[in-house]
Amino acid sequence: MERAVVLIDGEHYIPVTRSAIETIRERGDYEVVGAVFIGGTEKIGTRGDVAALGLPVIMNKDPVAGIEEGISRFQPDIMIDLSDEPVVGYVERFRFANVILNREVAYAGADFRFDPPYLMDIMEKPSISVMGTGKRTGKTAACAYVARLLSGQEDGESLYDPCIVTMGRGGPPEPELVPGKELNMTPDYLLSLADRGKHAASDHFEDALMTRLTTIGSRRCGGGFAGVVYTSNVDRSAMLANTLPENLVLFEGSGACSLSIKVDAQILIVGAHQPLEYIGGYMGPYRVMRSDLIIITLCEPPMADEEKVREMDACIRAINPEAKVVHTIFRPKPLQDISGKKVLLTVTAPPKMGPVLARSLEDNYGCRVVCTSHNLANRPKLRADIAECLGKGGGIEALLTEVKAAGIDVAARLGKENGLQVVFMDNILVTVGGDGHLPSLIKDLARKAEERFAARKGGD
Repeated sequence: MERAVVLIDGEHYIPVTRSAIETIRERGDYEVVGAVFIGGTEKIGTRGDVAALGLPVIMNKDPVAGIEEGISRFQPDIMIDLSDEPVVGYVERFRFANVILNREVAYAGADFRFDPPYLMDIMEKPSISVMGTGKRTGKTAACAYVARLLSGQEDGESLYDPCIVTMGRGGPPEPELVPGKELNMTPDYLLSLADRGKHAASDHFEDALMTRLTTIGSRRCGGGFAGVVYTSNVDRSAMLANTLPENLVLFEGSGACSLSIKVDAQILIVGAHQPLEYIGGYMGPYRVMRSDLIIITLCEPPMADEEKVREMDACIRAINPEAKVVHTIFRPKPLQDISGKKVLLTVTAPPKMGPVLARSLEDNYGCRVVCTSHNLANRPKLRADIAECLGKGGGIEALLTEVKAAGIDVAARLGKENGLQVVFMDNILVTVGGDGHLPSLIKDLARKAEERFAARKGGD
C-alpha cells in the first residue's frame, strides 16, 4: 500500500478533516502516515487541536518548508491536498506541485493529480540532457555547441566522443542514425532526403550537419505540465546509443519537453524574452530545480533589455541557488564562404532581430544582406517572401538559411531552382554575463556527469 501524507488547513474543522482522512483509509488505496499543516486559523483555536487527528503533524510557518520536511520525515509516495481557498489558491498549488514533483512524489487533490515524470534508467554510459523552457529558445544550437566543445572542435581540447539523441515533433517512426562523421551533408543531399519524404530539417540532421558527429533521431507527440510527452520512441534511440562506440550521450529536448531517460546532468536553455511567470510560475520551477547549468539565451535588445535579463537571472537563482547561470546571445555563422556575396537570408528569428543578424553577417563575413525572410517556420509566407525578394532583382547570389522548419524543402529548394548558392548557417553561443566562462562550466559539468554515472552504476 502506498504511503500518503495529507496537507491540511485551519479553514476546516478538525472533525471534518479527520473524517476525510478516514475516507482515504477506508478506500484502501493509501496508508496515511502523517500530515502537514499549511495555514489558516479560523477553525483551529490552538496548535494542540490538530492532535485530535491522531497523526504526527508538521507545523511550519512556511508551508513549502513544511512540505519539504514532511517528505523527508514520512517518505510518502503521494501528498494528498485536503486544503482549499483562501489558504491556498492556484499560485500556491503550483508552488507545491513543483517542490513535490522535484522530490519524486505524486501530488493530488479533489480534482487534480500530478505524477513525477517516470525516467527510464537504461543508459550504459554517461549522459547529459539539454532541455528548454519553450520553442525557439536555442536548444539545438546550444546542444550542438556543447557537442562541438566536448569533442574538441571549438578549442582543440577533446574530452569526449559524444553522440546526440534528439526528439522532435517531425522525427522518424523508428530511431534514425545519422553518421555525421562520414556524410557530406550538402544541400543536394538534404534535398534528396526531403524528396524521399523525410523531414530533412529535423533536429538530428541539423545537429549532424553542425557538429559532424553521430546523431540519432526520435519522435514525440504531446507535452504535459512537467515536460512529459504523450508518446515517444526515444527509449529505443537511447538503447541504440548504448551500442555505439561514442562515450557520452547528449539528449536534446523538444519545446519545453524532456526525454524520459534518467541522465547524469541537465542543462536548461531559457529564453530571456520569455515571460517571467513561465519560468518562476506554473511548472517552470520544476525544470529549473532539476538543472545543473542554466543558459539564458537572447540576452540583448530588442529581445530583452538589461533589466529583463537581471529579473530572469534573479528569478532562476531564487529557485535554484546551486545552479550555474550564464547569459548568452546568438550570432550567425555561415558554414561556407560568402564574402562579397549579395545574400537572401531566411531565419526563424522575429523581424526585430533582422538588423542585428544582418549587421553581424556583414561585419564578420563580408557579405551584403539584400533581403531577409523571418518566416522559415511558415511555408506559404516563406515562399511568398522568397518570390518577392527575387522579384526585386538586386543581384542576389546566395541563399543563407538555418537548417530548421522549411529550411530544406522550401528555402534550399527554391534557392537551387533559382540558381543561387545555398549556404547553411549555424547560430553560435556568445557569453555576455553570468557565472563565468561557459566552455569551462560545460566541461566541468561533463566531468561531473561521468562521476555521477560511475557512482550510481557502482563503477570506479
